[in-house]
Amino acid sequence: MAIQWFPGHMTAARRDAAETMERIDVVIEVLDARIPAAGSNPLINEIRLYRQRPCLKILNKSDLADPAVTKTWLNFFNAKKNAPQGDNVKAVALSCKKPGDAAKIPALCLTLAPYRGTSLKPLRMMIMGIPNVGKSTLINALLKRRVALVGDEPAITKNQKSFDLNDHMILIDTPGLMWPKIEHDSDGMILAASHAIGRNAVIDEEVAVYLADILLARYPKLLTARYDFATTGMDGADVIAAIAKQRGYRIKGNKVDLEKAALMLLQDYRNGALGRISLETPDSRQEMLDVATASTVEEGDQHI
Repeated sequence: MAIQWFPGHMTAARRDAAETMERIDVVIEVLDARIPAAGSNPLINEIRLYRQRPCLKILNKSDLADPAVTKTWLNFFNAKKNAPQGDNVKAVALSCKKPGDAAKIPALCLTLAPYRGTSLKPLRMMIMGIPNVGKSTLINALLKRRVALVGDEPAITKNQKSFDLNDHMILIDTPGLMWPKIEHDSDGMILAASHAIGRNAVIDEEVAVYLADILLARYPKLLTARYDFATTGMDGADVIAAIAKQRGYRIKGNKVDLEKAALMLLQDYRNGALGRISLETPDSRQEMLDVATASTVEEGDQHI
């Protein structure tokens, strides 16, 4: 299933972000630590590089991600060979729900723009990212008051807003921004599993089956611990059916309710009830890109 989701307000959000980029000093890109590559919007990188702005990558929700995998992602992003602008990119892992974690961010931004941060030259930070990664939670934590809407559904914030953090720092909150075409189907699936895409654009059961296949390959013990059944010999569809049977989810005719079981699995992953999980690693990401490249080359050869 190919997933595409680009609500109308995002066209204006993209234009506004490009215009505002000229007037800011540092981009704070908030990423879901469980999917930091699939969840990185190429449009953000494009407009940031055009204006040559440094970037602090926040691997948010790190308390939900596999800590060993998060460490490999930090090493990847902080390696100069992988950074689009060398030292102008820095990555940290934290949870924006923890005030102590969020409080570290302004100082980290100052290291990327040391010439700013005074009353005459305030540090201007623009918070960006795809929907539902925690941008509004971060804004509220930094300002220590509720000024940005927070919710379980993606794309709640629709317009840019500016806030004075203090007399020498300014925060600019931006709407969650997707890109018009998700190139890789696997990215669309894990974005949907992580609730970065509106439900109107996906089929929950198909997304849950895809998620279950990843969990079977990487975290089978967590499935067993949560749902109390052995996973040997199962595929993703079997997992959904087993959850339905184990939880007693039934519909008319005494058939198992696969849709309800699918939603249960997705919710348990999203809120951390399954345990600390990451859906991609630097190695798995590279393998996916290699396969996609090979497929493109093969398709090109067939047209010759």
